[in-house]
Amino acid sequence: MTSFNRSTSRRLKKLTQIPSVWEGDRRPLSSPNQFSDSEAKGECILWVDYSQGVVRGMDVVASDIGPEAIVRTLMQAMEHPQSPARPARPQRIVVKDREIQFYLRGVLQDLDIAIDYAPELPLIDELFRGFADILDSQTPDLPPQYAEILREKALAIWQAAPWEFLEEQQILSIEINKWDVGTLYASVMGMLGMEYGILFYRSEESLKQFRAAVLTDQESTEHLEEAFLKQDCLFLTFESADETDEDENEEDDLADLPLSEIDPTFGNIHPLEGLRSVLYDEEALVILVAIESLSRFIRDHRRQLHEDIFPTLGRRYRISLPQSEESTKSVPVTVSTMPQLAAELEEMAGFDIDDQEIDNPDFQSLQDDLIPEDSFLSLGVVSWEMLEYLRKGVSYHQAGEIKQVGDGLPVILIQTSRPKAKTVIERIEATGGLRAICFNPGANPFDGDRYDLGLLQTQNGELFLFGEFLDEDPTHVEARKKWNQRCKNTKGYCGLIIAKGLTGASRGNPQLRDMMALFEARSLSPKDLGIGTLQLMPQLKFE
Repeated sequence: MTSFNRSTSRRLKKLTQIPSVWEGDRRPLSSPNQFSDSEAKGECILWVDYSQGVVRGMDVVASDIGPEAIVRTLMQAMEHPQSPARPARPQRIVVKDREIQFYLRGVLQDLDIAIDYAPELPLIDELFRGFADILDSQTPDLPPQYAEILREKALAIWQAAPWEFLEEQQILSIEINKWDVGTLYASVMGMLGMEYGILFYRSEESLKQFRAAVLTDQESTEHLEEAFLKQDCLFLTFESADETDEDENEEDDLADLPLSEIDPTFGNIHPLEGLRSVLYDEEALVILVAIESLSRFIRDHRRQLHEDIFPTLGRRYRISLPQSEESTKSVPVTVSTMPQLAAELEEMAGFDIDDQEIDNPDFQSLQDDLIPEDSFLSLGVVSWEMLEYLRKGVSYHQAGEIKQVGDGLPVILIQTSRPKAKTVIERIEATGGLRAICFNPGANPFDGDRYDLGLLQTQNGELFLFGEFLDEDPTHVEARKKWNQRCKNTKGYCGLIIAKGLTGASRGNPQLRDMMALFEARSLSPKDLGIGTLQLMPQLKFE
């Protein structure tokens, strides 16, 4: 049995011994009536002064922690008690667990404290009854009768992965006409590999107002938070079930995790309620019907929804309801695409140019003569420490105040010869600097290959091609996932590094001395850029 070392015993014996009786116990936190997915797990250790009626020490520990935990809490109760109690040592301790009694007798034998057993501990019993009442009064995140089926239907949506072919502005209407809900407007999130989920807006107006508010001021955190809380919608989002340090996994794409590690979460946003991660009975039924009808629609029209042009589709379903107090056994639901609304939202965001409009005068043709053909190219990251060295030692163009989150600034590295690197830098500087970096879809109509095109946009609006990557290249796919996550961490900031040394010993791995310029910029999504899928033209250039 572990016991105090002698110096600890001497220190504790110096505490004033007061003529009082302390009660101590450890008990499970969750009450017998708690729903199974409650977060109220573990055990609570309490030490109270029965004579004075005060709590001297309290701690919450995992249920598999050994008896040492109750001693640690007792030491806190003696040396660092909760206010208004003062440091002291009791004359007598009473517990209701024989094992704890014998354990404490062995550990505390040098402290002149009597350790007794009692079948009941009045003050602690009263405190734990109060804890149980509080836990019983808590509202579960989901109504218990619908929790299992909601999770099942949500994971079916996850496996269907609608974000692989639906963009956020490609809205689907879900006409329910029950529970005071007419039509929901579903917006799918996740195409960029960042946040995965579905927003079910209760009105077109709310959806449009949120989009307009976000577009008005994308830089102000307070403005975006206010716009977010003014939405009127139900939501389903997906998170990692692993609650370890998020910073360790911040580069991982949720889509790479096995199904067992995906955790669906539900909630409601309303201008007068704000964000609420709790669904009540009717809301749970509404979102259940919406998810099930959406799953069926995706199953029936997956091929059409993959097309480049958002099609006009509609289908009616009858969705069965789980057994509940509802007298209705099923609900008729109509799911439809909304191409007109999607076009309106695209126009609102300023990316309403489709593939057929690429050659209009507002679109400046894509140039491919900025980056030398034999250059070494990579997508990577520069640590925050290295970034500071770069800013002081190379030609540096700042884009804004970058928040240092994650492992560093995502960068495109282009290594070429010194003369060519100097030419690239001068050309970018002549355009006013670098505005943005974007990856945009491209296609070769002659062989059917599809590409991820790396584009640089300069301050004067010109576009330059810096790389062509096959969509099916696993190395690039992995690099893009990391790029997206890192850009999310930095709130859209990224960088371009131009380096020399292509023919030297540092080829493919330029050192700090080889780096000649750093251009900080913003990361744009294809929809932000708004030029659609670029087609390979007969002259072998993307136009």
